[in-house]
Amino acid sequence: MDSRPIGVFDSGLGGLTTVKKLAELLPGEDIIYLGDTGRAPYGSRARETIIKYACQDAAFLSEFNIKAMVVACNTACSTAYDILDSAYDMPLYEVIKFPAATAAALTKNGKIGVIGTVATIRSGAYETALKRDNQELSVTSVACPLFVPMVENGRSDDGDPAALIIAEDYLSPLREAGIDTLILGCTHYPIMRGVISKVIGAGVTLVDSGAETAKLVAGDIHSRDMRSNRNAGGTIKYYVTDSVEGFSGLASRFLGSDTQRMVEKITLE
Repeated sequence: MDSRPIGVFDSGLGGLTTVKKLAELLPGEDIIYLGDTGRAPYGSRARETIIKYACQDAAFLSEFNIKAMVVACNTACSTAYDILDSAYDMPLYEVIKFPAATAAALTKNGKIGVIGTVATIRSGAYETALKRDNQELSVTSVACPLFVPMVENGRSDDGDPAALIIAEDYLSPLREAGIDTLILGCTHYPIMRGVISKVIGAGVTLVDSGAETAKLVAGDIHSRDMRSNRNAGGTIKYYVTDSVEGFSGLASRFLGSDTQRMVEKITLE
């Protein structure tokens, strides 16, 4: 048993999709969430900047004596995960390899799509992970840089004309490639599931990278006997680097609950 909290960080709000699933699977665990909202998004930043930010995020979480850390940011995982993994003596989870393995197992025709930020797609991390599972897979990757700001500005409903137009522009190459499985390679993207499904087609299976990683974390915490001694009653504390009010308003859409009294603004620089 281990009553210490689990730390989770993301460049903004997207990691809340991972937190929500973790809280469902591990209801007795305390969770510390850091959203670097003041410097989001990371996806268009230079590699050196992403590494710097990810290291600062991880250092902040480590101050809480956490027992495990989830890098719930695809951009940070694809750029800085190896650096973080070598720096911390604790279980460190990323949001690329396990979702890729899930997609490889789900595809029927061997054609998989990946959408993510510019940095994630540029890194080729998903292609590498997928080909590791099966060299015969056909992978089509597309950067969708406007999806994150759309989500964080509340323009993600499947009835939003702008969201549908932008999604059509991004996703049409994937539809033309004949994919039957699509990895949502950014933890913001599940909020746009309705838009993405409408454009890509109901016959395409969507793989939520954050939710799949939460399943991995929950299973690993159990197998390592690192669970808290509670079966319920875990708490979640949120830290942000920008407006608390802005975060709380949007977080309610991710989590389906009010976070106002549990959010604190901090400075990382």
